[in-house]
Amino acid sequence: MTRLILTLGLPMVLTVAAGFAHAAEIGAEALDTVPRVDVVVLGEIHDNPEHHLNQARAVFSLTPRAVVWEQLSAEAAGRVPADLGDMTAVSRALGWEASGWPDFAMYYPVFVAARDARHYGAEVPRDLARRSVTEGALAVMPDGPGLARVLPQAEQSAREAEQMAAHCDAMPEGLLPGMVQAQRLRDAYLAQAVLQALEEVGPPVAVITGSGHARKDWGVPAVLADAAPGVTVLSVGQLEGTAPEDAPFDLWLVTEPVERDDPCAAFR
Repeated sequence: MTRLILTLGLPMVLTVAAGFAHAAEIGAEALDTVPRVDVVVLGEIHDNPEHHLNQARAVFSLTPRAVVWEQLSAEAAGRVPADLGDMTAVSRALGWEASGWPDFAMYYPVFVAARDARHYGAEVPRDLARRSVTEGALAVMPDGPGLARVLPQAEQSAREAEQMAAHCDAMPEGLLPGMVQAQRLRDAYLAQAVLQALEEVGPPVAVITGSGHARKDWGVPAVLADAAPGVTVLSVGQLEGTAPEDAPFDLWLVTEPVERDDPCAAFR
């Protein structure tokens, strides 16, 4: 169950929406009054079912005109059926079983909560992700939002350290800059899909993605702030166990960890 550290009532939520000055850990019930902003980036740990239920709760409250998915290609997003009543049929239409993402049953509530929203896919094609590691994200996506920005050394180092930790401290150091480039490419794809959705159907837009991409310091919110500074964005991260002292989100939830095999066992 989600640990309740701070419950936000409506007045507090509206204060956060207005200026994002009161970053806070929240309980899931705060998602019933999602601030009325242009874009809400809803982070997740991909294999945590509670995180997807929280996303569905937020999406139902937001009533978005569009949902942008890290997990769908642009082509797959066009196959989301109008009738969402049969989970198996929706999964089959999306080709989810072959996608490599966790069980569709975890994501299905988000589709249902989105109701009549238009769906946009922002999954990076695998060949482009591989190329970004060796050629750089800007070479792969010359017009990608945010990719022309040169990272300060402190940010580059922090990103590389995060990639090393995410790969069980077993990644050759020479690959880390390329891994950062691949992460930047994914942020750019997500931001580009958000901008397309805003242009075609207007706000609000919900973004379903990993919490790393929801970071307001260098994830999708930061890219959007650079590419479209007039767009209001709220980042909502989801974490397990404990949150860092300075969590890089406007709002965040902390849940209990799910039981999973040790992802680092293969490196020992």
